[in-house]
Amino acid sequence: FTRCSGTVGAIVTCPLEVLKTRLQSSGLALRPVFQVQLGTLNGTGVIRPGSGTVTPPGLLQVLRSILEKEGPRSLFRGLGPNLVGVAPSRAIYFAAYKRSKEAFNGVFVPNSGVVHMSSAGFAAFVTNSLMNPVWMVKTRMQLERKVRGEKKTNALQCARYVYKTEGMRGFYRGLTASYAGISETMICFLIYETLKKRLNEARFTSPNSETEKGASDFLGLMMAAAFAKGCASCIAYPHEVIRTRLREEGSKYQYFFQTARLVAVEEGYAAFYRGLIPQLIRQIPNTAIVLSTYELIVHLMGDSSQ
Repeated sequence: FTRCSGTVGAIVTCPLEVLKTRLQSSGLALRPVFQVQLGTLNGTGVIRPGSGTVTPPGLLQVLRSILEKEGPRSLFRGLGPNLVGVAPSRAIYFAAYKRSKEAFNGVFVPNSGVVHMSSAGFAAFVTNSLMNPVWMVKTRMQLERKVRGEKKTNALQCARYVYKTEGMRGFYRGLTASYAGISETMICFLIYETLKKRLNEARFTSPNSETEKGASDFLGLMMAAAFAKGCASCIAYPHEVIRTRLREEGSKYQYFFQTARLVAVEEGYAAFYRGLIPQLIRQIPNTAIVLSTYELIVHLMGDSSQ
């Protein structure tokens, strides 16, 4: 069931991910903001670009450009690697989270915030380390811009090209940014587990409390997961932009902090939040469904084992 829901989610949200990646990339055409310079020798005004002031195209402009120049199929670029990676990545993550949580409960105060953050961080570290080659190929495919009629590379061709031009190290581009993004996972699970604890306490202290979880309880968990992911994404989003820049082919971006400095100097701090809207639209409902489904399965397995 989780594999099926993950596959459907990946297909439905693929266009949003392509838009997010394009908005994050350095290949996005920036439009200069013009300003009028007065007081010239002949008394006329001169229109020139504002110093360092550029405005990136919006979400709808990028969508229109892809549809007009590349066709609607380009909105599903990278879907193959995504479908290959989504099930194992979630299986690895939740298995690592469960095992590490059991281990950390023996070291720290059981089920405390430190345990949840440490478990989430460890699970994300393991998942990122193992799955980075798949996500690297996916990002390269999403960044490929070819007009209608041009033959587009598939996942296998893209992987071969990366290996031929960059070797095995090429598959691990952006991994440092993914490690920095572990903070997002830790923040998300800390908020989620805190809210889940509050919901459980409220359920048991309620005069009409029931021992069995109902539909309203799982709806509450979905809302908690959505809120947690929204907060975490907004706080830790800049690592996403840095990761996409590091994965660009033949780019000037080489290292995490060097990329962060270049983006800040050349484009301003607002560039670190390009593509945030499609990311929130894609990730919030996705995370809410995944976490609540996970809780439901754990609940059902607990009932069956009794």
